[in-house]
Amino acid sequence: MKILASLIILLTSVLTFVDSPVPTTVNISESTLTWKAKKVTGEHYGKVPFSDAKLDYANGKITGGSFEMNMTALTVEDITDAGSNKKLTDHLKSDDFFSVEKFNKSKFVIKQAKSSNGKDYEITGDLTIKGITAPVTFPAKVEVAGNKITATGTITFDRTKYDIKYRSGSYFEDLADKLIYDDVTLDVKLVAMN
Repeated sequence: MKILASLIILLTSVLTFVDSPVPTTVNISESTLTWKAKKVTGEHYGKVPFSDAKLDYANGKITGGSFEMNMTALTVEDITDAGSNKKLTDHLKSDDFFSVEKFNKSKFVIKQAKSSNGKDYEITGDLTIKGITAPVTFPAKVEVAGNKITATGTITFDRTKYDIKYRSGSYFEDLADKLIYDDVTLDVKLVAMN
């Protein structure tokens, strides 16, 4: 009886191993996340570095994964004047926007990755900003060269769903040229080794 029980446990663990996706090693330094926000008078953009990231890969397809953003290291790249750059960066980290002192990490977790060819995907997952989680769906592309996997996609989210209402036309009237649009985009590039 003990032998039979041992065989069942062994068989179960083998089957679990075969079916389970394998987490890849994501190269944080090669991976990038660029944010972009628009207002009536123009736009701003910059980077947010990853503090952690993983992609689950099985049978030639991405099956899951997640990434974590280090909000304390958020940068602005479109303003060259050092003083103006610092002013906007500090404002973005304040309670008007991302409340970085209270919420120093943001996160995205893949819940579903649909693809018919292993290259073009529809990704659905949970985006967490300021401790608030909401679902997002976006198109993504995956390129495989040898054992290198590069996944790219653009996440568009409504900032007001994450309690970021500063100068939002959805909440304030008569903003005129001070209005900041609600949609923010995140261009994500994850580079991993399989």
